[in-house]
Amino acid sequence: MFTSFAFVTGAFVLFGCDNGRNSDTICKNNPELCEDLHKDSWCRYEKGDLIRQRFILKTTPNPTGKQIYDQLRFLEVYSKCIELASGVQHKVNVQRTNDRLRAFGISVQNLEELQESTKGSQDPYLAYYHWSRLDDAKSLAVLIKAEKEGQISDPELLSKLAIYYLKTDAARAKKLYLDVLGMVDADHLDPDWLLGLATASRTLGDLDGSYLYSRANIALTKQSVNEAQMLALLTGDKTKAAMLDSEAEQLAKAVSSGNFAGSAIEKRLRAEIDTERAKIEPVAPLAQD
Repeated sequence: MFTSFAFVTGAFVLFGCDNGRNSDTICKNNPELCEDLHKDSWCRYEKGDLIRQRFILKTTPNPTGKQIYDQLRFLEVYSKCIELASGVQHKVNVQRTNDRLRAFGISVQNLEELQESTKGSQDPYLAYYHWSRLDDAKSLAVLIKAEKEGQISDPELLSKLAIYYLKTDAARAKKLYLDVLGMVDADHLDPDWLLGLATASRTLGDLDGSYLYSRANIALTKQSVNEAQMLALLTGDKTKAAMLDSEAEQLAKAVSSGNFAGSAIEKRLRAEIDTERAKIEPVAPLAQD
């Protein structure tokens, strides 16, 4: 009988030269971290990620919300992989198929227990998980509050909130997208953020901005584009298109080199957001004498 593994904490003395990166060594020295998992080589990478994250939680006295969030993600991925693998019948060794079925059942139980134990968390990572995976409105409220209070600095969370704001507050969506562009290097840049900026600009009636961000995305992705449709955003103004094309190249170069934060183009784009917000937000009435 296997003990459910929602998440493990506690002290552990590392044996030998095991540095926690080798999942086989982790399992040898910490069998309780692996006994509920399947034994064969299916889903090797997914299982390895889960084992290493379990080890991190075990050796961390007070796991952060991010660490528990990663545990939820790795457990999800493992559970999905082993679910698919459990449908592959092993003709020679039926026990392997049964072992995968067993592991899948336990992974579902573990995931449900960890989801339940983190429900209602005020941690931004866990709130994001419950909102994005389980459509928890209260968790979304926690996430929005944390963002407005400046408690979130993770580009992943901010970019997901920007997607949400595209439907409710396009100016704020633009701000968040510009924030994340200034946080990442080329390896972590998502060109879709520029498309998000283009969508937000169009929602706000800024067709020049929509053209600019779309063109910067094209510069990064080398995607083909219908030039007639692009030019239509500018009502056929080729002079303006040439100017914005040059600016889009500058923007693409800045974000892809990791030099967007503090650049002249960032300052100009942020100034535009301030102008847009001023048009949207009502002016507070003057106090009466």
